[in-house]
Amino acid sequence: MFLTISTTGTPERPATDLGFLLHKHPDKSQAFSTSYGKAHVLYPEADVERCTAALLLEVDAVALVRRGKGKGRGGAPDAALAQYVNDRPYAASSLLAVALNDVFSSAVRGHCKARPELPEQVRPLRVEIPALPARGGPDLVVKLFDPLGWTVTAEAVALDTEFPEWGASRYVRLVLESESLTLAEALRHLYVLLPVLDDTKHYWVSSDEVDKLLRAGEGWLPAHPEHQLITSRYLSRRWSLTRQAMERLELVRLAEADDSEVEAIDNAVEEAADGEAEGGTESEGEGRAEEKSTPLAVQRRDAIIAALKESGAARVLDLGCGQGQLVQALLKDVRFTEIVGTDVSMRALTIASRRLKLDRMGERQASRVQLFQSSLAYTDKRLKGYDAAVLSEVIEHLDLPRLPALEYAVFGSARPRTVLVTTPNVEYNVRWETLPAGHVRHGDHRFEWTREEFRTWATTVAERHGYEVEFVPVGPDDPEVGPPTQMAVFNQRNTNEKEAKAA
Repeated sequence: MFLTISTTGTPERPATDLGFLLHKHPDKSQAFSTSYGKAHVLYPEADVERCTAALLLEVDAVALVRRGKGKGRGGAPDAALAQYVNDRPYAASSLLAVALNDVFSSAVRGHCKARPELPEQVRPLRVEIPALPARGGPDLVVKLFDPLGWTVTAEAVALDTEFPEWGASRYVRLVLESESLTLAEALRHLYVLLPVLDDTKHYWVSSDEVDKLLRAGEGWLPAHPEHQLITSRYLSRRWSLTRQAMERLELVRLAEADDSEVEAIDNAVEEAADGEAEGGTESEGEGRAEEKSTPLAVQRRDAIIAALKESGAARVLDLGCGQGQLVQALLKDVRFTEIVGTDVSMRALTIASRRLKLDRMGERQASRVQLFQSSLAYTDKRLKGYDAAVLSEVIEHLDLPRLPALEYAVFGSARPRTVLVTTPNVEYNVRWETLPAGHVRHGDHRFEWTREEFRTWATTVAERHGYEVEFVPVGPDDPEVGPPTQMAVFNQRNTNEKEAKAA
């Protein structure tokens, strides 16, 4: 199997810089042993104006079979039909991708000791692969490479040129051209997408393949329109690994959208000592002695459940469910027939799953509950059609400029009949004996509103999206500073009108 990488240059930026980037001297022909044969690197041309590096992989068919024996799906592809006679020595596949990564490992990582400034430079690139298996044909090749900045030429190879009526084979001749990529980016694209197009791998796919995929896909895979297909095929359609990779890709995508680190997005906190940190996010100071008997988190949860019962909701969303305390409480009441918990943090969802004992839950109970990752900064069609949604101590964890996105995702897109929103009342903070003056209740709170600020926001949201809103105090209602938690209960106007007419 064969692949060439070419670039052009000028006297100021000679094309032979490709030799520095690949760590292979243009004047030498080099050979490298691999597990399945020998890889050769040579330069058919190398001057100031144009330089081409070729990777030739001689596959040892016997070694391929021997290493594949006894490994089930990890054995040599098509072994049952043709162990020694197959397309592996001739067509680009995961064998070539692995050789590419091994032989040009420094270039793939973007390292160049001799010329450290080179890896970051964008340069004209041309990649040619004379025989590439493509399950999906030339159209899929274009779908995979075009969004990455490549100009793609993918010509189907005829089964037999003397018998055109036989049609095309599953192979294509591929030419990729770009002037907007670094060499490291180009090599990582090839490393991932060659086995994806072949739709098979010559080795057993284990959990470490998820890390390999995410490393090679950094900077381009999360936003790729075909990222789900790429992930599934790269991981040999292993469902558990694909789900794991997709969850991690979603975190990366959300972090990039918010211009923050993944760790900041996946910010589930440790459980409080009493196990009552609501939503996995809030750790409130201790108040007066009489409040210690019933934690505020419990009072808040009781108020939410009471409001849900009053609304007649049966199918409930807990948006930003954190560690699953509310979901757990709702499961104890049979009137709630379907309960969905969502959170952007996979750590929080993992804790919630353990709390609920989902892996040991009976089938009937398990049919009432599901947990999945979702961000309130984006619309999600899975959230539509529910009776009620709860945002308990959630909005204060978003930057204020992100609130309109949350507002539309919940009230404009999902549009449950009833929405409950709770948030801290900043005026009450003076009553927390252990809370320093001027501090918010949790380090991740981006803001805390006064009662007037919360009422203004909630009233505006209700008017904009066709809801009516009323406000309910949660916790002791101090005559001077109000309750520690404020709750807004939104109900769709048309629903109330229908109920009134029916009555």
